[in-house]
Amino acid sequence: MPETQNIEFKLIWRDEYIKWICGFANAYGGTIFIGKDDTGNVVDLQGSKKLLEEIPNKVRDALGILVDVNLHQTNFGKYIEIIVEQHPYPVNYKGQYHYRSGSTKQELKGAALDKFLLEKKGKRWDGVPIPNVSINDFTQEIFDFFRKRAFRS
Repeated sequence: MPETQNIEFKLIWRDEYIKWICGFANAYGGTIFIGKDDTGNVVDLQGSKKLLEEIPNKVRDALGILVDVNLHQTNFGKYIEIIVEQHPYPVNYKGQYHYRSGSTKQELKGAALDKFLLEKKGKRWDGVPIPNVSINDFTQEIFDFFRKRAFRS
């Protein structure tokens, strides 16, 4: 089974994988398997019982969210499954916003970050007020111009 939009495999745990959890929470949710290779084969995770306690606490402290962490035992060894739900509000890791896209983790910046934050609030760029601008700042010519453009589109 290959990695997908909702599945990530890691051989061992590294704290930097909290960014991947952040990315899943900001996208559509997903599952990270610790103790599996890139094709999904179990490689027997060492120290799994300790990680079973540490990972939920680290995620809670860094992201402010809860994840389900499960330990599984197979004939080939142990692995951990981290289930991340999609969150309705933006989740950040040390002020950075990450997003799962395909089988990659992307850090959102610039216009992509603006769009993401607006969408999480249920808004679009054209529905956000601009500070220090009022209806009195627009002339009849501006309204006529936009009306003509809207009619053509």
